[in-house]
This record gives sequence, C-alpha cells and structure tokens, in this order.
Amino acid sequence: MSNPPDPGRDDLYWMRQALELAAEAARQGEVPIGALVVRDGQPIGRGINGLEGFQDPTAHAEMQAIRQAAAVLGSRRLLGTVLYVTLEPCAMCAGAAVLARIPRLVFGAFDPKAGACGSLRNLAQDPRLNHRCSLAGGVLAAESAEMLKEFFAGLRSKAQ
Repeated sequence: MSNPPDPGRDDLYWMRQALELAAEAARQGEVPIGALVVRDGQPIGRGINGLEGFQDPTAHAEMQAIRQAAAVLGSRRLLGTVLYVTLEPCAMCAGAAVLARIPRLVFGAFDPKAGACGSLRNLAQDPRLNHRCSLAGGVLAAESAEMLKEFFAGLRSKAQ
C-alpha cells in the first residue's frame, strides 16, 4: 500500500522545479518567473517568462504553462491540475487559471504591485465568478523573491 500524497511536500518539490524554470528565464534575459501545471504527479505544462523574447505582453510563464497543458490534454479545462508559479499571478494569469478551471494554484513570492491572488485583489477566489481556485501563497517565497531581487539588481548595475 503506497503512502498518500503529501501536498506540503509535493508543493515544495514542484515549486523547486518552477524555480529552476525561473532561473532559465533569467539566463535568457527574462524576468525570472517559472510556472508548471501538474496533473497526477506529472508536469503537463511548463512556462517561463517570455515577454522580451516574444515581444508579447501575454507571454507570462503561467500563460505558457496553461497553453501547453491544454494542448497536452486536448481540452481548455484543466481539471485535476495544480498550477505552480514562482510569483503571485497578475490579473490576466489569475483570470486564465479561473477560465481553465484549475482547481488549485500555488505561488511563491507575493506581488504587491500586480498580484491578483490576494495582494491587490483576489481574482482567483472572487465569489462572483463561476469557478474559483484554492490558493497556497508564500511557498518558497524567500527563494523566489531573492531571485527577482538579484535579477533587477543586475539590470540596474548594467544600466549604470
């Protein structure tokens, strides 16, 4: 008989994977944000921030991961999945998670300037919508925040 999944331990595992994706984004000159869509213990969608590379304002890590997961499942409804992202989703990404019917969203650092999962608003759990995501914020938040801080410090030092 196998042990039941441990959401806390699984969250740490998958958030570490998302942090690896965020590091890849930084290596590509993008803001270091990584996202994964996981179903039944398997990643079915991966994304890194791609705003600069694609010159596309919708190329957020979450959007990339959601699109890939929908393609893998052949469905716009990502039932039974968890979205892991290193930074609290913005309104666009939180809205996409709701529209995709993602039941659970786990994020790292809170985003006081654009966060739509509790910081500025909570779109992911707005009772006026026909679907809501359960949320777990602050998972490996220090690591996520430190990666962002180092990235922007590097940009500032290059600009001088």
